[in-house]
Formats: sequence, structure tokens, C-alpha cells
Amino acid sequence: MLKRLLLACAGLPLTAGVAYAQESGIDQAISEAIAPIVNPIVNTVFYSVPVFGTNFPLIVAWLVIAAVVFTVYFGFIQFRGFKHSIELVRGDYLDPNDAGEVTPFQALATALSGTVGLGNIAGVGVAVYLGGPGATFWMILAGLLGMASKFTECTLGVHYRNEYKDGTVSGGPMYYLSKGLSEDGKARLGKFLAIFFSICCIGGALGGGNMFQANQSFAQISSIIPFFEGKGWLFGLIMAAVVGIVIIGGIKSIARVTEKIVPGMAVLYVGAALIIIVVNFGEIPNAISAIIGGAFSPTAVAGGAIGALIQGFKRAAFSNEAGIGSASIAHSAVQTKHPVTEGYVALLEPFIDTVVICTMTSLVITITGSWVPDNGVTGIALTSKAFEANFSGFGYVLAIAAVLFAFSTMISWSYYGLKAWTYMFGEGKAKELVFKAIFCVFVVIGASMSLGPVIDFSDAMIFAMAIANIIGLYFLMPKVKALLKDYQAKLASGEIKKIK
Repeated sequence: MLKRLLLACAGLPLTAGVAYAQESGIDQAISEAIAPIVNPIVNTVFYSVPVFGTNFPLIVAWLVIAAVVFTVYFGFIQFRGFKHSIELVRGDYLDPNDAGEVTPFQALATALSGTVGLGNIAGVGVAVYLGGPGATFWMILAGLLGMASKFTECTLGVHYRNEYKDGTVSGGPMYYLSKGLSEDGKARLGKFLAIFFSICCIGGALGGGNMFQANQSFAQISSIIPFFEGKGWLFGLIMAAVVGIVIIGGIKSIARVTEKIVPGMAVLYVGAALIIIVVNFGEIPNAISAIIGGAFSPTAVAGGAIGALIQGFKRAAFSNEAGIGSASIAHSAVQTKHPVTEGYVALLEPFIDTVVICTMTSLVITITGSWVPDNGVTGIALTSKAFEANFSGFGYVLAIAAVLFAFSTMISWSYYGLKAWTYMFGEGKAKELVFKAIFCVFVVIGASMSLGPVIDFSDAMIFAMAIANIIGLYFLMPKVKALLKDYQAKLASGEIKKIK
């Protein structure tokens, strides 16, 4: 997701490869009014340093370094526990009487729907355009490392969640930051980080998780259905109604939708990509050679190996959100008897999102030769060019996938924002309805207007979440290790065993 952010961090014009609702006089007036306020914040969060001629956002380093630390600290848990993760997702250990609201598969689908978004289509195009095919290698590596971050934060999300008498639960970074750090005698720090995270999460949910998605899905639909051209408000009303119907029922309703839409959109997109790869089967060796060679080549696109590394790490970090903490909010609602089970389930997310879906996009771009710089075509335009290289009709498949990706991101981020909202203002149906109504209004605004600086600011909010979250993860990772040892001991003794 967050295609606009990726383009900005890549140093490209924000219009490169991105279609936006036409800017009106109102848009321009609002943009000019708020730009002096939000631009310093955006520039601070995404502060970049030049590395061999390529700008590297320090927030990406913050995420990748944390992923390396957790990978080593937990003994490469993402590889040792991969098979067990699959068993848990299948429901082999699921007891319907366990506390929680959704199954492990539903929790995984909900979290995936928030990360598998437009960035998987457009962001990869930017990364390969700037870093060459070699960016794919580093993107995969960063995705594999990010699996350990997801394991850490989602284990904590379940362990420190609040369980209520009516069977509902609330969890996520705001809870493990406040409760976990309080246990360590750092209550004031924990409370500050939790509030900071919640504010950023609400801002990110309304902007990058909502307005931007509505804006981009409108651009895609209007490109294939001329009737909607100039009618962003109408598309926004339709989208808001559909989103409202889903989110009004809470996490159970969201989970029921995502468990169907996520596999469907993944099959649609990956299936189309596989067809193109099969048609160009003879080019696979050359593509693999370009990916491996480009990853270590001293002289290549955008600074050679360093440029490829930076672009690959950026794409992975921006795509799977490992370390940002958002996914732990969805996973906290899972039915389980031990928090570590959901840590295992969650580590599959970066694998599916980055290692599988993003890599498929990159392979299509590379294997069709579309990545070779051509008139500045980048982003979703580059991905579209690659998908249409053999079948012109695949442009429609891409447009449909883009809209599904955007919709799924919106409904998941509505839940993330809601839980941050209730942490700040308290639980209760009335308070939840207020946020849900606000969220739906922002869908219409996003589809109807441009509001560039607003979207930039909300993107900054999403990645600012990682600042608070990772500080907490460093303090609490010994707790996760203790929980992991306890879980493994119970598995070995048979206290926790397969239900089916």
C-alpha cells in the first residue's frame, strides 16, 4: 500500500505512475493552507540520507534493523516455525471454546487485507524501475526478515489484549505498550507511547488506509468505466455504503468478508501473473540471472547493488508493514489458548505479501522486459504495461485487482483505527458508531478530492506508528522469548495438542 509515499521517498514526482482525482480549486486551497503545517512533519518522519546517489529513508532502516534483531534473537523463528504456522492456520489446534472472536485463518486474512494493497501492484513497479531486477532479491530478503517482527508484535498483541464479558476483545500495540512497559516499571513511557501510537493510527486509518485507497480505486474504475469520470462523489458514496455494510458488524463481519475476498483476489492476481510467466517460460532463466546479478552488480541502475538493496528494502517495508504494529490489532481478536500461536500465524503475512505477491509482480515486469526504462513509465503504469505485454485484456484484470486490494485495505484499516479510537475514548457501541460514520464520510472525501498534503501526512502517521511500536518491542522481546519457551514446553508435554 501507500504508493504515493513510495513515489515520494523514491524522489519521483507524485504524479509519476499514479492517477489522482483532478485537483479542484477547493483542493488547492486546502492543500496550500495545510502544507506549511504538515510538510515539516512529513519531512521529519521520512528523513532520508544519500547513499551512493540514492535517498534512503531512515524509517526503513529502523524497520529493517529491528527485523534483523528479532530474527537473530528468536533463533530464525520464521524458518523453524513455518510448518507449525501452516498447521495453526488450518485450524489443527483450534478449540472453538477458546477466548476470542475470529479463527486464526480469519485473523490472518484480515491482517493480510490491510497489507496486500495497491503497493503490491504499483510500488513494485517503482522499485524495479529505480533499482532494476536486483531489487527483487533484496525485497525478498527484507520480507523474510520481517516475518520475525510480525511474530514478535502479534504474540504481544494477544498476550496483553483486553477480554470483555460479552466475548469481544481489544488488543494491539496501544495495549502492550501501556500494560507491558508498566510491568517493567516504565508506566509513564508506556502510556506516552500508547497514546502516540493511537493518534498516529487514527490519522493513518483515515488517510492512507481510507482516502488514498478510495482515490486510487476511483481512478482505476473511471479508467475502465467512462460513466464515472468526473463523478468521484458518486463512486465514493457507493464505496462508503459497501464499506459501511461490512464494518458496521465489527471484526466478525470484517473477518467473514476478508476470509473470502483475500484468497479470491490473491488467486486472481497471482493466477494472471503465473499465466504470463508460463507464456514467457523461456525467459525465466534470464530473469533469474538479472535478479541475482542485479542484486550484487557494482554498476547498474540507481547505484548498482546499493541502489537495488535500498529499493528492495523500501518496497518490503512499505508493503508488509512488519514492525508498524497494525497487524497485531487484527490478530489480537483471534481465538486461542496461548498468545504464541498467533505469533506463528502472523509470521506468514510478510511471506505471502512480499515473498509471493510482490515477487510475482516483479517477475512479470522483469520477464516481459517491461522494466527497461522507457519514457519514464513507472508505478502502476509500468505494472500495467507488463501485464498487457501478452494479453491486452489483462489490463482489466489488473484494474479489478487494484480495486479489490484497495477495498480490502479500507475495511481492515477501519478496524485498526476503531481500536485506536476506543483506546483513546473508551469502549461502547455509540463511540464505535461515531468512528465508523467518520470513516465512511472520509471514503467519499477521498474519492472526490485530491488533498495531496493530507494524504502525505496520513502516510507519515502510519510510519510514525513504527517509532513507538519498535521501541516497545525492544523492551518486551524478553517477554516474548519467555512465552515462546512456555509454549514449546506445552507442545512437547502434550498439554497443547492438535484438535484434529
